[in-house]
Amino acid sequence: MNRDILDINDFTILIEEATSTEVTTDSCLFDEPVIAVAFYGSGNVDLTVKYGNQQKDFNHTKGLTLSFYADEKVEFRHTVSAGKPLECIVIATSPRNLKKLPNNEGELFTELLGQLVKPFDHYVEGPRFFMTPEMQHIVDGIFSNRYEGKAKMMFFRSQITALLSHFFWQLSMLKDEGIKSVEREKLYEAKEILSQNLDTPPSLTELSRQIGLNTFKLKKDFKELFGVPVFKYLQNERMTKAHNLIRNKEATVQEAAWHVGYDSLGSFSNAFAKKFGFRPSEIKS
Repeated sequence: MNRDILDINDFTILIEEATSTEVTTDSCLFDEPVIAVAFYGSGNVDLTVKYGNQQKDFNHTKGLTLSFYADEKVEFRHTVSAGKPLECIVIATSPRNLKKLPNNEGELFTELLGQLVKPFDHYVEGPRFFMTPEMQHIVDGIFSNRYEGKAKMMFFRSQITALLSHFFWQLSMLKDEGIKSVEREKLYEAKEILSQNLDTPPSLTELSRQIGLNTFKLKKDFKELFGVPVFKYLQNERMTKAHNLIRNKEATVQEAAWHVGYDSLGSFSNAFAKKFGFRPSEIKS
């Protein structure tokens, strides 16, 4: 388990990363009430939130942004396994610090996360959504950085500020959009289906049938909610998965291509280069 805890202004930043060849559980509790936003990287770890007799499970966290209020009675439990490592960034502040936050952040919390500012239970979940490509790029950069010392603190400070800016902007967009909550859940389901079937993804027609949404609304609302068309998202996920497999030496270039549904190594290499600007064989050099 790698864990960095940083204090930036009146925010506490928790950056957690863990891998395991066996199924292991890591629990976390806050020592005071907090309003927080969690950003989950490509690890796709399982999350369970327990409070009193209640429990909520998140079995697909890759790319998830989750806002919440939690007091000392709430337990956050991550289940780490070989296929689901932990990559999590939590930006938290105490409700009493809202008025002290710079850059009008306190006003944004009050305006867009009012249910967290005035909670009705030990745990209150605010808006959740999957990150835009810009947000995902920032999160991936935080987990892949190699800075040390003061340079590392400067890097984290700039990236956390950018991440919060994207979060509040996306939140304001979601607040104004016309996608109903029931349809939004179906789009989350579509995103999960694609992520779990990178090697043999369903056709657009089949995906529409599985989630119960017609193809026109699926294409239109998926792009509106996630910022990219359905199969552009699929392509990004394929390349990111392949990059991680090769970078972590879990697969050769050919094996990574097979893992994400490419029979032709040439086609895979071209698609990879188009996404990252370099060929997969160059990762190890």
